[in-house]
Amino acid sequence: MLRTEVITEGTLNCFPPGLKYDNGSLVNVEVSAVVFDGSRLILASDKPIPGEQRSAAFAFDLVDGLPDPESLEYLTAETIRRAVKYEDFALTVDGRYILATTGFDRIDDESHALNAYNHLLIWPVGEPDRVQVVDPDPRDGVEGSLELRRKLDDAIGLPYYKIEGLAAVPARPDLDRESDGLLLFGVREQGRSYDDFDYVARVVGVHYRMTADGNLEFVDELCERYRFEPSEYAGVRHICGLSSLEYDPHNDRLYLMASFEVEDAHGEQTGGYLWSMPLAELIEGGSPSIVEDVHGEVLEFEHKAEGLAVLDNARLFVAYDNDRDMTLGRIDERDEREACEAPYTVLRILG
Repeated sequence: MLRTEVITEGTLNCFPPGLKYDNGSLVNVEVSAVVFDGSRLILASDKPIPGEQRSAAFAFDLVDGLPDPESLEYLTAETIRRAVKYEDFALTVDGRYILATTGFDRIDDESHALNAYNHLLIWPVGEPDRVQVVDPDPRDGVEGSLELRRKLDDAIGLPYYKIEGLAAVPARPDLDRESDGLLLFGVREQGRSYDDFDYVARVVGVHYRMTADGNLEFVDELCERYRFEPSEYAGVRHICGLSSLEYDPHNDRLYLMASFEVEDAHGEQTGGYLWSMPLAELIEGGSPSIVEDVHGEVLEFEHKAEGLAVLDNARLFVAYDNDRDMTLGRIDERDEREACEAPYTVLRILG
C-alpha cells in the first residue's frame, strides 16, 4: 500500500488571460493529459486553444522539480493542432517517443467530419515537428487513426466509448519476444450512446513494435487486458471512471487514476482517486491497491484528477480538469482561478 504526501500545489497560466474564441466565449483550459519527457512537462487541454501560434498541447520546463511558468511553449505542428480532445499521453517503453491519444468518442463514418476526435499520435522526445499519425486509414488524404478506431470498436464491443488512459509497458520477454512493448488504452465510459453509458475502469491493449521511420505498428489483436471496479474499495465515495494510466519505469508499477463528477444536493461534486499495482500483477490479473495520504487514509483528490505524470522514482504530478468549475479549494487562497489557469498537485511517494 503506497502512501503519499503533497509537496506543493499551484496553477499554471496556459495562455493569456481573457483569451476568447471567435464567437466571443472565453477560452477555458481543461488539462486532461500530462507526461514528463525527462526535462519538460507536456500537457494538453481537451478543448482547443485558438491562435495561429498556439495549440491544445503545450510544454513547461521543469526547474528545481517544479514547472517553470516562464517557459511555456506550444506544440504547433499541424498534425498536433488538428487533433481534438486530447485525453492522455505516454512514453514508449524505451523512453524515446511520446504518444498522445484523443478520446475516440465521436465518429461520422460518412463525412469524416469528426476524424479529429480519433487520433493516436507519436513523435520523438523533443521533436514534436516530426509527429506522425499511428494506424491511419489506408486511403490517401483521410486524416485520423481510423484503422485503430475499428480495432477499438471490436475490442470494446459497444457502440459508444471514451478513451481516457494511455500507457506503454514492457512486454514479457518469455511470451512477447516479437514486440517492443504492450500499449494500453484506458476506457472511462462505454454504452449505447453518449447519453446512455456507464462509467468503467477497463483496459484494452495491443503489443507493438517500432518501425524504421519512427512510427509503431501493432503485432497482435487489440483485446481486453484488465478491468477493476473502483466502487468496491472502502473509502471510495462515488462512482468513478478511469481517467489516466501511467507506467512508472523506476518502480515497475502501473498507476490507474479514476475521477468522478456527480450532482447532489450540494451541487456538482468532482474529485478522484489513485491506484497502483506491480506490473506483474496486471499481467496476472491481480487487484490494484488504492493509494493513501500521509495519514493512512484513502487519498481523495479535491478536484477532478485527469492527468498523471511520473517525475522520478518518488514524485508524481497530477493535473486537474474541472471543466467549468473555477473553484480552487486548498490549492490557492483565492476563491477562483482564471480560465487560463490549470491547477496541479505534486505528490511524494512515501512507500
